[in-house]
Amino acid sequence: MAIEQIKMPQLGESVTEGTIEKWLVKPGDHVNKYDALAEVNTDKVTAEVPSSFTGIIKELIANEGDTLAVGEIVCTIETEGGASEEVAQVKEAAPEEPTAETVKPTEVQKHAAPVEREKGAKARYSPAVLKLSQEHGIDLSLVDGTGNEGRITRKDLLKIIESGEIPVAKVEQEAVSALSTPAASAPSAPKPAATNVSVAVGDIEIPVTGVRKAIAANMLRSKHEAPHAWTMIEVDVTNMVQYRDSIKNEFKQKEGFNVTYFAFFVKAVSQALKEFPMMNSMWAGDKIVQKKDINISIAVATEDALYVPVIKNADEKTIKGIGREVNELAAKVRSGKLKSDEMQGGTFTVNNTGSFGSVQSMGIINYPQAAILQVESIVKRPVIMDGGMIAARDMVNLCLSLDHRVLDGLVAGRFLARVKEILENITKENTSVY
Repeated sequence: MAIEQIKMPQLGESVTEGTIEKWLVKPGDHVNKYDALAEVNTDKVTAEVPSSFTGIIKELIANEGDTLAVGEIVCTIETEGGASEEVAQVKEAAPEEPTAETVKPTEVQKHAAPVEREKGAKARYSPAVLKLSQEHGIDLSLVDGTGNEGRITRKDLLKIIESGEIPVAKVEQEAVSALSTPAASAPSAPKPAATNVSVAVGDIEIPVTGVRKAIAANMLRSKHEAPHAWTMIEVDVTNMVQYRDSIKNEFKQKEGFNVTYFAFFVKAVSQALKEFPMMNSMWAGDKIVQKKDINISIAVATEDALYVPVIKNADEKTIKGIGREVNELAAKVRSGKLKSDEMQGGTFTVNNTGSFGSVQSMGIINYPQAAILQVESIVKRPVIMDGGMIAARDMVNLCLSLDHRVLDGLVAGRFLARVKEILENITKENTSVY
């Protein structure tokens, strides 16, 4: 028998690690090639890891909740082939993932559970852990890891960042103290306290799923890194509402799905993005990347999570085409059939907050995009028309959150004004859904 390794796959572009959400097998189980072995969660999607071989599960290297870098071994499978004595040789011969420092094989084999690292000992960190520690000035030698073999995971660092208690080297602490003087010893702003919520009788404790953790991490990163600015515009969509309502029954009968107001909004936004390409940009440290393709991310909620599938090249699609894709993507999300590549490549997000009755909101930008537009609920309001007459009109608020590193009020204002102009000029006479 030969021992084969199953490694953490890359489940999407820019994905560097995944968390074992749930094992679907145990040692001794027989699996066929392509059988699902585990549910893995990343910051983009939850997916199943398939087996690359037919054989018997030999060992689960990672535990549920462990976060591993792409390419790290998650389990081993015994297949028909060579001798079982090859196990140790296979493990020792397996290539190491590129890391800052590496652990000697003998050191890893000594421990079967998380261990305390000796001072001066070499530690192995995933690229995601290194990046996060550098961004927040965390001294990794002072962090106790909860991962496999005592490894520090991204989850460990996010917990530290949320608590506000950033461990720094003693030398650095002493240097800061030396610079302090009585004149400069004004009270500093208090650091956020570690989360400590008391639980009373009758309270319900709900475990945080991997998807919810990924959402929390992405939202925290967006708010921490991107300076958010916010603006809103009011749009009279009376003509659009009348047009859509006049064709909805015939459209449903002919096409098999509803033509929604949201499809009109996505089409208007994609058209305006083509005219204001700076809105379709991303911050990249020492440069701003203006994206060529207009790929609209749309937010779709389930009972306990939020997914952001993408309508690719939305500017090239008709209102009917956008409506069909919105309908299909939403159905995939709610049935759990959304694929990871259907959540990749988004350049701008449009969120239909109006479906919940909201009339005003401030969205958190879908990192690393530069803006998110919230389409609020369409409501009838009295409006003073030209000539001083008052009429009941269908009005909607469009709320734009923007990354102020990339965008300024001038371009954002002009973009919103153009979206308003497009929407207010949608009529039966000059607009086709086909």
